[in-house]
Amino acid sequence: MADIQLRFNHDMLVLSSPITTQLARIGIDVGRDNELTMLLEPEVFDELYGLEGATGAQCLVADTASLTPARLAHTRMEGRGRELAEAAVAIVSKHAPQHILAEIGPCGLPLDASSKASLVENRDQYMRAAGFFADIESLFDAYFLNGFINTTDLKCALMGMRKVTDKPIFASVDVDAQGNIAGEAGSLVDAVRVMAEYGAQVVGFATAGDPGQAAALVTQAKAVNPMLPTLVQLSVREIDPEQKHPTPEDPYPSPDAIADAADALKAAGAQFLRAVGNATPSYTGALVAATLGDLCSIDAIDDGGAHLHGSPDGMNADELDELASQLRTRINEALGN
Repeated sequence: MADIQLRFNHDMLVLSSPITTQLARIGIDVGRDNELTMLLEPEVFDELYGLEGATGAQCLVADTASLTPARLAHTRMEGRGRELAEAAVAIVSKHAPQHILAEIGPCGLPLDASSKASLVENRDQYMRAAGFFADIESLFDAYFLNGFINTTDLKCALMGMRKVTDKPIFASVDVDAQGNIAGEAGSLVDAVRVMAEYGAQVVGFATAGDPGQAAALVTQAKAVNPMLPTLVQLSVREIDPEQKHPTPEDPYPSPDAIADAADALKAAGAQFLRAVGNATPSYTGALVAATLGDLCSIDAIDDGGAHLHGSPDGMNADELDELASQLRTRINEALGN
């Protein structure tokens, strides 16, 4: 596995879009059945990562966001964290990306910042989550703490992770267009200070703001610590083929619109880019094309990820629709639905 730290503050790199978007698109209840489907029907994930890999994204994000013990208990997958970590990384590795990130999301436990017991309990959730990857850390490049809406929870996560691993850590918080954190009276600046103090190597945020607003947020993050690489995740609200131009309410209605954002973010100093929300593989391809200056990536995948020209399997739209139908049938049979 290549050392991603060697690329920090150099070339721009694109992360794959969340695979859960595509899983939901083919009928999987990702809140309930995501992990079980991974174990019972790994080929579902393999096909969808094939779409993301074909875009040319340099970094594929393993579908491991729910591997804290509390979230595993919620989906009745207690005791299977290590098995799920190994399965997820193995699936992504099959597509031979340049880099692999292992995502870990918020544990979801109630958090009382004034209670030492509560803080320790949350910290230990992330320490135990990292422990699930202990035997396979050589197979991926970095951890990715993502989706945080509370700086105290983020601090617990970083402290817990750092008790058991020295792997690079990407960290990201969800903010609005002005940089306000979604879940508290805090800001991106506050979060970046926590990230820098507690050992994150890449600082990041997710926003639905337009390119100018996202670029301004990069400037805010760089002002706190100019040496740490910055990750920007642009949230796609809706994909509307009839919407020809971006609007303040929906700045990324098409892959072309998100590609246009790349130049502004590069000028502001961002290094890592990702399309999230309702993004499809075509959005990932658009970012890759924009950062490489190569339009062939955009042509590879259509707006809905509905067909893949030049894919390893040479699938067209009808064939992928049939594949989705078959996957839904197999999943429902396996889950007893």
